[in-house]
Amino acid sequence: MSTRLHLRLREAPPLRVSLDGIVPEQAADAADVAHRALWLGNQTIELGELFDVSTQTLEGDAVPELVIEGDCRRIDGIGRGMNGGMLRIEGDAGDYLGAGMLAGVIVVSGSAGDLAACEMQGGRIDIARNLGDFAASTLPGSMDGMRGGTLVVRGNVGARCADRMRRGMLIIHGDAGDFLASRMVAGTVALAGRAGAHCGYGMRRGTLVFAGNTPAAPPTFVATHQDIVVFWTLLRRSLDYHGGRFAALPGRAPRRLVGDLAAGGKGEWLLPHTD
Repeated sequence: MSTRLHLRLREAPPLRVSLDGIVPEQAADAADVAHRALWLGNQTIELGELFDVSTQTLEGDAVPELVIEGDCRRIDGIGRGMNGGMLRIEGDAGDYLGAGMLAGVIVVSGSAGDLAACEMQGGRIDIARNLGDFAASTLPGSMDGMRGGTLVVRGNVGARCADRMRRGMLIIHGDAGDFLASRMVAGTVALAGRAGAHCGYGMRRGTLVFAGNTPAAPPTFVATHQDIVVFWTLLRRSLDYHGGRFAALPGRAPRRLVGDLAAGGKGEWLLPHTD
């Protein structure tokens, strides 16, 4: 049998707090969790001073669950390093959501801050609203960004999204800020809305799909004429699952641009025909 751990935030903390180490697969009894030490500024407090803590036994083969309720915009590191189970956030989340995540599912009913899914390696994160800057990118001082898994954003993302992304799939139903997929190494990014300036800057490999408005291609991206019908058929089917504009992509193979040639890159932009 598994456990559902429920944390209800009493009120927003005066300073930022890190929830590192509180993940579904490590849920214990309520008393143990309530005494976990958290950093608040340069001091530590017990988790039970911020949250009402309760647990519930789940029947059958249910996976471990963690439910966090409240305005958690100042709560960072939620789901960091998570390696299984289900994490639901009923409200907004802070920075570093799902950083280094290995497996499991995170569902956020609101928005999240900066550096969400940075260096994510597996699992799935679903954001109902918006993300801040550097989503699916690198942790400060690292070389590789998102390395696997799926990140779905129903709203908008900030600047430098998917910077140095190496693997995985990123689905953006809204708009993206500047430098989308900058220095991208591999993986797939699909965008339904508008992209900001300098999209694909320094891109090495990987795939960018523009399901909505197509940005002006810089001169370092050039058109190609390879036959990608089979590849597009498979990719289109996987994107169709996410609905919205991704469910209406045409069957005809899209235009394909390759770059960033200024960085010796072989990344690709796919521009589906809408006529």
